[in-house]
Amino acid sequence: MLTHHLTPGPTPAAPTLVLAPSLGTPLALWKPQLAALNAYFNILRWDLPGHGNSPAWPPPPPSPSPRLTLETLATLLLDLLEELRIDTFSYAGISLGGAVGTWLAAHHPARVESLALLCTSAHFGPPEPWLARADTVRTKGIGEVADSAPSRWFTPAFDAPEHLLADHHRVDPESYAACCEILAGLDLRPELARITAPTLVIAGRDDVATPPSHARELADGILDAQLLELPRAGHLANVEQPNQVTEALLSHLTNTRTGPPLRRTGEATRRAVLGNAHVDRAKTRTTPFTARFQEFITRYAWGEIWGDGTLDRRTRSVITLTALVAGGHKDELALHVQGALRNGLSPDEIGEVLLQCAVYCSVPAANSAFAVAERAITEYAADADRKDS
Repeated sequence: MLTHHLTPGPTPAAPTLVLAPSLGTPLALWKPQLAALNAYFNILRWDLPGHGNSPAWPPPPPSPSPRLTLETLATLLLDLLEELRIDTFSYAGISLGGAVGTWLAAHHPARVESLALLCTSAHFGPPEPWLARADTVRTKGIGEVADSAPSRWFTPAFDAPEHLLADHHRVDPESYAACCEILAGLDLRPELARITAPTLVIAGRDDVATPPSHARELADGILDAQLLELPRAGHLANVEQPNQVTEALLSHLTNTRTGPPLRRTGEATRRAVLGNAHVDRAKTRTTPFTARFQEFITRYAWGEIWGDGTLDRRTRSVITLTALVAGGHKDELALHVQGALRNGLSPDEIGEVLLQCAVYCSVPAANSAFAVAERAITEYAADADRKDS
């Protein structure tokens, strides 16, 4: 589990912006930008494992200790978003936090509305220095690496904030080492072309950890990405040049959230009823031939019809189940049985709908529907048990 802090925006319906930290820093890293961004977004900040108040990685014995990977980090964040019922979001991340955002935008493109990558990379250089740093913190503790952080984070003329250095000294050594191993083996360059979210890449010209050449590689690999290089800025450019970074993020994030309102409503409703896993699979399988149909059902079926407030979702599920039984659409029926459960119908209420279908559609149609529904209800319960365990 990742420690997080959710700062409500101007209204409950405001879009969500996820802010991700750099290695060795806590969620307070984003304090210089927080107030300005919070005027437009609900802000979700999170800590890396072993940073801030997040539990250390790996768990203490006798718990298993699987290797920490970038996908693990991204999945932990997705689990947190599921828990908070956040379907789509904008994302801004620094260094390792930026790499997590790059992975999310490549693997879950429908969920990332806008992307900002700060002082990060798709490939953090050869693995040897990162593995050596991991070995150092495991054998000597975090102190030596934390003491050297200002030279990696800032330009020589900048006074490093004491609270950031103090927080670095509190990072769990094993968790820090595991994050170094992620960076040692990271190569997202083949996946950059999959990113469709409007993207801003920000580089500090004096960044010794991820020099501007790394930012240019990101911008060249992501379609239509914008690149901004900031003078007199090191690796934590948002701290060293807070006003310039804030202005750039506001301009990008408030103007590039994808899709008109009807599409956004449809996307959110579709995910709420059918679940993120199904929608993500559908998006992944989309081809140029099927793209217009996917857009049609998102905007019309889910935005215009399901998104209308005249009928509540429970009622719409009852109608949909009845229509699918009558039409004999078994695959869609299984999907919408689980959707009906998400919308608050109980298994007994679903059974009652199918009984009425036996009267008005036909007994054979209802007989098939009961078999499909029972399997779907069992699978739904099993998925819920896995998430709870």
